[in-house]
Amino acid sequence: MLALLATLLLATFVPAQGQAADVLGIIATAAVVVLFFLHGLRLPRESLIAAVLHWRLHLAILGTTFVFFPLMGLALSALLGTTLPVGLWAGVLFLCALPSTVQTSIALSSMARGNVAASVASAAASNLLGIIATPVAVGLMLSARGGHVPLSGIWKIVLQLLLPFALGHLLRPLLGTWASRQKSLLSGADRAVVLISVYTAFSAAVLGGIWRQVPGWTLVILALLCAALLALVLLWTRLAARLFGFSNADARTLRYSGSLKSLVSGVPMARVLFPAAEIGMVMLPLMIYHQLQLMVCATLARRQGGPDDSLQKEA
Repeated sequence: MLALLATLLLATFVPAQGQAADVLGIIATAAVVVLFFLHGLRLPRESLIAAVLHWRLHLAILGTTFVFFPLMGLALSALLGTTLPVGLWAGVLFLCALPSTVQTSIALSSMARGNVAASVASAAASNLLGIIATPVAVGLMLSARGGHVPLSGIWKIVLQLLLPFALGHLLRPLLGTWASRQKSLLSGADRAVVLISVYTAFSAAVLGGIWRQVPGWTLVILALLCAALLALVLLWTRLAARLFGFSNADARTLRYSGSLKSLVSGVPMARVLFPAAEIGMVMLPLMIYHQLQLMVCATLARRQGGPDDSLQKEA
């Protein structure tokens, strides 16, 4: 959180311009390709098999991620369309179409004494499916709101994200053991790619006048909207757990795998799907939601990981 804030301040006061911006853009693109190669390398095939075996839980998680979220985004944009600029609404809809986090959802499920194995499987399935589902969902939602995502963006997703991911997974038999011993290094690579991408995107946005287009009161409204979206999905996951009759452990996995959205996947996808001049605006809702989900869900997970194990007393 502090690193993201520092990156935003750096981009605001010292934005990358001219040749430096071009070089950083090339570095960011190469870093994204490497990042998704590493994600493919780290994905255990057993996790995908486990996702099939525990299909009711994973269907609920994926339904929350790729169906409930987009429907809520469209409903909010229809009800409150005049409260935010068009660019920020595109960012809200993009946020709603993203896959779940990997490390964070697993860590919170573990902290809350959830089904950690199912969390690993759902995170793997969500991010693999998201490479295709996210751009398709974004395109459909923006079309419904009168916007569009160019088809070239879909091909860029395939070339920059899906192919490196598939190559990494194919090489897992050769490099998987090495990757399993380099968790801290690879986790650091995730963060580095996010920070580089955020800096390049917001540098372009600052030069394009984003802070003139998004005054302070608009940021407050956006933050309240993101908070409402998080509250709605947390209530939905609690209700869905009761409807499906899940155990406490599975209910908590549904909560933390279904309600979180991935900044690591979102920033590279935004760079691929949207024009450079729009990326900063599109990423603002994701960055605000990311901070809220960390603070709120970490607090809930700590409480649920305590001595009281009753689903009825969950926050």
